[in-house]
Formats: sequence, structure tokens, C-alpha cells
Amino acid sequence: MSFFIRGKAGGKAPGKPAGKPAGRMKEKFKKNPPQGDQKPFSGKRKKFEDEEIASDEEILSNDGDLPVGMSSEDEVETPQEKRLRLAKKYLEEIEKEELKRHEEKNLDVNVDKRLANEYLDSVGKLRRYVANTYLGVDEPRIVKHKSQKTPITCLCLSKDGKILFSGSKSPTIVKWCVEEWRPLGVINLLEGVKEDKKRTKVSGVCLAMTSDGKFLAVADGSSGIRVYSPDTLTPIGVLRAHRKPVTALAARRDTHEIYSGSADRTVIVWSLDEMAKIEIMFGHQAAVTDLDALTRDRAISSGGNDCSIRVWKVSEESQLVYNGHSGNIDSVRLINEENFLSSGDDGSLCVWSTMKKKPLCTQSLAHGKSPINGEPNWISAIATLTNTELVASGSCDGFIRIWKLESHFRKCVQLMEIPMPGFINALTFTPDGNYLIAAIGQEHRLGRWWRLPEGKNCIAIIPFRRKT
Repeated sequence: MSFFIRGKAGGKAPGKPAGKPAGRMKEKFKKNPPQGDQKPFSGKRKKFEDEEIASDEEILSNDGDLPVGMSSEDEVETPQEKRLRLAKKYLEEIEKEELKRHEEKNLDVNVDKRLANEYLDSVGKLRRYVANTYLGVDEPRIVKHKSQKTPITCLCLSKDGKILFSGSKSPTIVKWCVEEWRPLGVINLLEGVKEDKKRTKVSGVCLAMTSDGKFLAVADGSSGIRVYSPDTLTPIGVLRAHRKPVTALAARRDTHEIYSGSADRTVIVWSLDEMAKIEIMFGHQAAVTDLDALTRDRAISSGGNDCSIRVWKVSEESQLVYNGHSGNIDSVRLINEENFLSSGDDGSLCVWSTMKKKPLCTQSLAHGKSPINGEPNWISAIATLTNTELVASGSCDGFIRIWKLESHFRKCVQLMEIPMPGFINALTFTPDGNYLIAAIGQEHRLGRWWRLPEGKNCIAIIPFRRKT
């Protein structure tokens, strides 16, 4: 039995002479001859003539067919030639910058030194010893914005040190010009949350900005992360994956990746290009209190009540755990890719190496004891000048202290103390190390347990005197 429908299968249909449809068409054209250029149907299939296809060489030789601004030379540029062209362009930019800073006679030496430093920085082996160049401080400059009347809680400085963002317990983020110390704009965090009846508090908890200044991430006390354009201050989107409020943010250098920590005890890696999460990491047994990152595909976090610090190796999907504080660990900062600094409510500063589970150095009672209850003063903020031995710490004892790390980070020596009443809620060095910027408040950034009326809710810019 055949499964073909009669008259549809290949070959001649039974009972029907082949070629009859063509004969009918001939009779039709005899009755209605074609008009104009129309050719009569011959009843035979037309053989298509072979076309000539142009070769790649002929296509590339015709520059007129390429898009505007592209020539045949650009089309055939090899990867090696492209790298060479970009390297030459980069060297020209460096030479121009070095000419502005130094004399022409030292140009080659300065360029070679800068290239070597950049390479060592990229692999995490750059070490600069600058603490001995610091002689003292000049009178601090105080700035504040009318929209931030409450304690300043967080700071975020651009990679070039020209733009600063500040957050406070008020629902605003202020953009500052560092050179002139004037406000450039304000982000109102109340926009977009008025309809959310569950939100009872909106404030700047923490900030992070990518190295190229394309994205600004803001934690406002909710489980979401707002992303803005730092140039226009317009919202880009909201990242949502945490189940509890976001408490820490950090941006990986020279990428569009950020790390976020939350009260739900997780750390999440985000891609801001896709506005999506890459990976979620578990391990902390309490809320994540602080995060930091440099160039490597790693992040470091402090776990508050679980008294642990964790280094997350994202690509390897593993983590390193460090224990050393006797109380809550509130802050952690990378000194370089191999060493980091931590502090907490036990009043101690700890210097660590990623290769050892115990601190290399512990500075107990770094800010003394409280005269009220005799407890160690809570170290609420720390800062490191990346790839150097200079660090800073702040508490509520009325001083910001500058420290020098000696003997391969095994000894901590105080260089100077800067009078500054109030709670020191955040600290950051400018990239050149000439200034220290502090966020000051009458209250601690995490709560309102007690108040220091002698303090001011402001930003303090502390200039250093250095050897030339």
C-alpha cells in the first residue's frame, strides 16, 4: 500500500499525459499574446546563468563601499597592530601628563617609573613608602549642604579625586567638586518611594562608584540598590536580590562590577552593564557590616556579630575566614592585594595578611577608653592610602589618628592625632595622599544610642603638610 497521495508523488501521474499543462499555456498565449517587453512562456525551465562573486581582495580594494570613516587599512588591522597603536597612544597621553608635572629632562625616567608602578599595581605587588614625608596638618576646612542637616554617614570619592559624593541620615545624596568644594547637584532619595507605604526610613547608608565614573550605586536602607549616572544624577535602575536591607557596597576597580552585603548575611556580585546579579555568596552568620575590593576578582567583608572577616575568591568559588577581634567587626579596608586593616567595637586596630589566619599586628585601645563607662572607644571608621603604609582611624574620642605600619606591617606607630569632635562616621584619603576627608556627625552612623552635641554634622577636609 502506498502512502503517497495520487497525483502528488514524483513521476508521471497515471491517466494524465505529461506536458499537457504546457500545451494549455501555449493556447492561452495564442489567444492573448504578450504585450510590450513581456516574453511568451516557452514551456521549458529557464537555466540560470552563473554569476561572478567578487573575491575578498576585490571587496577590500573598493574603499568607496565601506562605511563612512572606515578605510581598508582599518578593516585589515591585525590584533598585534591594534595593540601597538593603542600602546603608542597611551604613551603619548602619559608623556603629556608627566610634562605638566615635571621638567622635560626627566621625562623618560618619570614615564618608565609610572609604567612600572602601574604594572605592579595591576598584579597587586606595588609598595610605596610615604609615611615619612608627612610633617603635620593644616587647619581643616568644614563644608556642609543645606539638604544634609543630619549626621553624614558615608563618602565616595572618584578615582581621580575630583568628585565626591556624600550621604547622610537625610534622604539626599550630594555631589561635590573637590577642587572648589562647592555642590554640583543633589539626588533626592524620596523620589520613587512615596507610594511604598512599608518604607519608614530613607537615608544614604553606603555608596560605591565605578572607576570610570559611569555608575553610582546607592544603598538607601532598603533591600534594593539604586543605580544612578554620576554625571547627570539621573536614575538608571534598581538591583533587587537581597531579602533584607543592604548594609555595604564596594566597586571592583577598572570594571563595572560591584559587591553588596546585606543584613540577610549574603554577599552578591553584580554586573552593572546587564543590571543583573552574577553570583550570590553565603558564609557569614550575621549581617555584613563592610566591604572592600581592589583590582583582583576578590572581595573582603566583615561580619559584625559573627566576629569574622572573609575574603571571597569569586572565580574560584571559595572563601578564606579570619578571626581575631574580641567584639563586633564593623570596618575592613584593603591596604593592598595581600594585606588589610580591620576595626571594631573592641577598640582595636588589626593588620592582617591574606596568608595568615591571625593578625600580624594588633593595636589595642587605639582610641583609649570612654570616661563614662570605662569601655574601649568604638572605632567607627578607618581608611587606607592604597599600596602604602599609611592608615587612619576615627572614633568618638575627639581625635582622628594617623598611623604608620612598620616592620612589614607587624608594628603600628601613631604619627599624629587631629582634633575633631563628634562621631567619625567615614574616612577617605585623596588618591595623591594630600588630603584626608572625614564624615562627621553628632550621632553614630548605625543608630542613635547617644549624642555628642559638641560635634557638627559636616564634612571635614584635612590638608597635610608634606616634604617636597
